[in-house]
Amino acid sequence: MYEMLYSSLVSQLLVVAVELGLADALADGPRDVDDLAEAAGAHPGALYRAMRALASVGVFTETAPRTFGHTGLSETLRGDAESSMADLARYVALPARQRAFGAVGHSVRTGHPAFDHEHGMSWWEYFAADPAIATLFNRAMGGMARMVNSAVLESYDFGRCRHLVDVGGGQGHLVAMIAQRFPDLTAVVFDLARVVPEAEAVVAEAGIGGRVRCEGGDFLEAVPAGGDTYVVSWTLHDWDDADAVRILANIRAVLPPGGEVVVIDEVPPGGDAPHFGKFQDIVMLTLLKGRIRDAREWAPLFERAGLHLREVRATSSPTSVLVAERA
Repeated sequence: MYEMLYSSLVSQLLVVAVELGLADALADGPRDVDDLAEAAGAHPGALYRAMRALASVGVFTETAPRTFGHTGLSETLRGDAESSMADLARYVALPARQRAFGAVGHSVRTGHPAFDHEHGMSWWEYFAADPAIATLFNRAMGGMARMVNSAVLESYDFGRCRHLVDVGGGQGHLVAMIAQRFPDLTAVVFDLARVVPEAEAVVAEAGIGGRVRCEGGDFLEAVPAGGDTYVVSWTLHDWDDADAVRILANIRAVLPPGGEVVVIDEVPPGGDAPHFGKFQDIVMLTLLKGRIRDAREWAPLFERAGLHLREVRATSSPTSVLVAERA
């Protein structure tokens, strides 16, 4: 219990490690802490204490007295790592976000987002007011998407799809991975207009610009027609039931006979079984009006949108793949 109460210090030290560029500084091998401190602009004695604490939980390793190198966990904090979590650390450290979690008791007592209570605006309004923060959020979620996507591709065969529409597709990392694997597939990445340039950059870098279009709009109003498969990845949990149904109903309005809706989201098990989604649900409670839904809560949501939930497939990641069709 003592360790659990102090566990937030791990998160704080991880953020400091990213801010100081420690993982990048160790890219070429272990370094003495005095040398590392000079490179990072940190106090040698204090940095040693921080590195020792992180090494005790598997982040970095003390290869010799006062000398530290990488572990598998610390490698994920490198900015050039394939699935870097450095931007996620920066996102977690946002002062406005931290302040909201300091007031999570408000959410538990009232059922309303502590973020709104603390800042007088919604999470989405906060992003709209600061494009730089919105971009950081998109990069952080893009990093998470890259890690989850490979597991998703092993659980659902997008090879049957001819034209894919990714609703709330963010920077387009999922579409990029799918389109690279299936060269006959065409796709649309659909998200807010301000995200389109970021998605276009990802699509261009992936070399699939001739087959993928990035389109701006509001999925609460409508989604692009013409797809035979519609994907909603790590998005519906951000919204309450009414808005989640609205998004799904907008997809149902343009879904052709035989088309499929593929929702990628956490589906935590019942009982005491540990699952990432059970704490992700507290993030939703604190910041937004959405929720992480268990298996019993998903089917009625699809039904209200005129869809039938055909199956739920677990993946090797914390997310599951939910496949639905026209009811």
